[in-house]
Amino acid sequence: EHLASERNDITLIDKDSNRLRELQDRLDIGTVAGHGSHPGVLARAGAEDAEMLIAVTDSDEINMVACQVAHSMFRTPTRIARIRSHAYTQHASLFSKEAFPIDVIISPENLVTNAIERLIEYPGAVQVLDFADGKAQLVGMKAYHGGPMVGQQLTEIRKRMPNADTRVAAIFRRNRPILPEGNTVIEADDDVFFIAAREHIRQVMSELRRIDKPYKRVMIAGGGNIGMRLAETIESRYAVKVIEMHPERCKLLSERLQHGIALRGSASDRELLIAENVEDTDVFCALTNDDEINIMSSLLAKRLGASKVITLIGNPAYVDLVQGVDIDIAISPQQVTIGSLLTHVRRGHMTNVYRLRRGAAEALEIVAHGDSSNSKVVGKALGDIRLPEGVTIGAIVRGTDVLIAHRHVKVQTDDHVIMFLVDKSRTREVEKLFQVGFGFF
Repeated sequence: EHLASERNDITLIDKDSNRLRELQDRLDIGTVAGHGSHPGVLARAGAEDAEMLIAVTDSDEINMVACQVAHSMFRTPTRIARIRSHAYTQHASLFSKEAFPIDVIISPENLVTNAIERLIEYPGAVQVLDFADGKAQLVGMKAYHGGPMVGQQLTEIRKRMPNADTRVAAIFRRNRPILPEGNTVIEADDDVFFIAAREHIRQVMSELRRIDKPYKRVMIAGGGNIGMRLAETIESRYAVKVIEMHPERCKLLSERLQHGIALRGSASDRELLIAENVEDTDVFCALTNDDEINIMSSLLAKRLGASKVITLIGNPAYVDLVQGVDIDIAISPQQVTIGSLLTHVRRGHMTNVYRLRRGAAEALEIVAHGDSSNSKVVGKALGDIRLPEGVTIGAIVRGTDVLIAHRHVKVQTDDHVIMFLVDKSRTREVEKLFQVGFGFF
């Protein structure tokens, strides 16, 4: 859906012909019914002329073989595969031209785990994104009634932080993006996204709203791939409890966790949550593979006194229904994963693509190449670059330095330029802006 909306030529392969008919009626795509790793099916889908294969079925093995066939028989230049199992991903040598020729591995579980870990690390944030290997971060926060930034112009907020340079990159008001200007006034319930160097993030957060106390106790509902990885990642820093229904999985959890506690039972069991002091829990994370269980257990935990709930929701239609009522943050695996895929699909030298507010806007990290003779951006001050409408530059990462965007800052070769688009249809214009070519004058 995302790629078709950007005028790419897409052919979709699936075994479910009814699903394909439904999608073909709705999207401008070609479809082929069949097994995605079979050579004949790939040939019917046009693999000989394809620039890229994206294999994202729920079977690691089918995805791996599809990439192998695309490489061996059709010489498809770029091959992307979704690989879930740690049994495969821990052996990097498997993914080479001599074994399985896969250029990019997408692991939704890892991406979701990392996203939740950052939300736990920064209390009060609704979204945390890394740029340039974490040197710069974009953090989204909700403005509350009576908060220090409500009623303030953006220029006034910057004056209060002389030692921490930051820029408000995007504001969402009543679910619509607005492009921030110096005289923009923050209103209650705005979602405010700001960018700063990693070491300044906490200081900026404390200026923008009353900072939440650091989290200490985390309860995780669901000990599947995401729940177990999150528990293993954070158990040395937080008191972690994992609730898992299945006895074998619970036994595995108890063996794998060094400090965390594995509890066998249902996350929607009121008596269990009370017995485990859910009212003292700083963050309740519902991470099972069942949306309904996640939603109901989150609502129950919130009613019983959990300070914050983070809920994994697979059905995108549910996300807007539940977030912000009793559920503080709803995580959509599709939205987390699509940004990682778009990073490799987009033209130009993009190293990161993120969706803000479930796709309402995008944040891009693009590397500037060339020089002043063949680039439209290198050597120019930011104030002199003609950006497409609805596009702003938030920061530049140059080596280890994070330069917040000001009109006088000049772009240099190999700078990582962090940009924001409130209109995704402008992506191609941004790509062209950063293309290196001759005679563009």
